Amino acid sequence: METRELRYFVAVAEELHFSRAAERLGIAQPPLSRAIGRLERRLGTRLLERTTRGVSLTEAGAVLLVEGRAALAAVEAAERRTRRAAHVEPGLVLVAKAGASQELLTKLLAAYAAEPGSVAVDVALCGPGEQEPMLRDGRADVALLHRPFDSTAGFDTEELLTEGQVAMLPAGHPLGERAELRMAEVADLPDLPLPVWPRGDGTYPGGPGPHVRDATQLRELVALGRTAAVLPDSARATWREDVVGVPVVDAPAVTTVLAWPPQSRSQALAELVRVATRL
Repeated sequence: METRELRYFVAVAEELHFSRAAERLGIAQPPLSRAIGRLERRLGTRLLERTTRGVSLTEAGAVLLVEGRAALAAVEAAERRTRRAAHVEPGLVLVAKAGASQELLTKLLAAYAAEPGSVAVDVALCGPGEQEPMLRDGRADVALLHRPFDSTAGFDTEELLTEGQVAMLPAGHPLGERAELRMAEVADLPDLPLPVWPRGDGTYPGGPGPHVRDATQLRELVALGRTAAVLPDSARATWREDVVGVPVVDAPAVTTVLAWPPQSRSQALAELVRVATRL
């Protein structure tokens, strides 16, 4: 299959309408219909059901939509990485969640910069859950991910730190005096409903807590007594005096890993991983 055919099919499968797909692709509808027909004949199966009521995906078409999206994303990632590799000034792009693993990241960058032959590292700070797609689509060379919250499937990884989690509470809250807490206790605070984080598409699931986008906004809302949160213990490094942390003994441990695409052959990345392992 050609990438052009995959792009055509994905557009039709997402729009479920040939005219809208053709408009999105910037082509006329007849060539689009012919291209989809050729693709179906080549694969020996029907991908779309066409009726007077509209267009729907067959079971085979649903599979190709998932695989086609992944294939097109891989092609785009290859293009980005190739262009960066050919850049006159070598460098690495490291993506990390804003406000997470700040102390660890600072030590890693300082240690790597002290190595002979180190290259410039451009740090891209993003929102929760955004590191993984940036690494997969080639916008970043390496990422700091946090299991179990981020998926590391398909990446090579190096574990850097495993830690417990703490409840972030406003200073002066009665639970702030406790030596430890449990998840059920933190989740059952009517005066401090847990925050609601956005999904991958930017929409928010239902929930009584405030909508939050990043660690800075979360700290402000906790300090104002609007919410509580359960975060890795290392997050305390960025807290102010108006919030306190109490260990949550039954919260899952969080493992911070350095992750990179397995096909990478960058010597600079290999050296960064070596330094991280040493640290």
